[in-house]
Amino acid sequence: MSKTSQQSSTTDTNGVSVIHTPAHSSGLQQVPQLVPVSPGGGGKAVPPSKQGKKNSFVDRNSDEYRQRRERNNMAVKKSRLKSKQKAQDTLQRVNQLKEENERLEAKIKLLTKELSVLKDLFLEHAHNFADNVQPVGTETTTTNAESSGQ
Repeated sequence: MSKTSQQSSTTDTNGVSVIHTPAHSSGLQQVPQLVPVSPGGGGKAVPPSKQGKKNSFVDRNSDEYRQRRERNNMAVKKSRLKSKQKAQDTLQRVNQLKEENERLEAKIKLLTKELSVLKDLFLEHAHNFADNVQPVGTETTTTNAESSGQ
């Protein structure tokens, strides 16, 4: 017997061809192979929520359709309002951060000036202090020279 005579092929509800082959004589169970029905073989899988919707006819005058459209329209409005609010909140936060940044930069400038003034005062004070204090060795030598001259 040839291989093709032993195989049977069926197509399930998802449009997938399943090939069944008889089990080997060793007693192993055969696993069916899934083969796409389309000749290209590389089509996208259709999600279950979209499978029956292509062929179903929708009566646009029915109450169910109107209710679904109304619910969908409300959901779209709500989503758009939420998106607008989020964009406004983000813009407001950006403006707050810019103002805070400007305040902090002004504070940095002020503190830098204050530090500069304090450094200058410290250096001036240190310089004056160094000029007023005479080294210990020079004071004794001048005293000795004055006493020997008398």
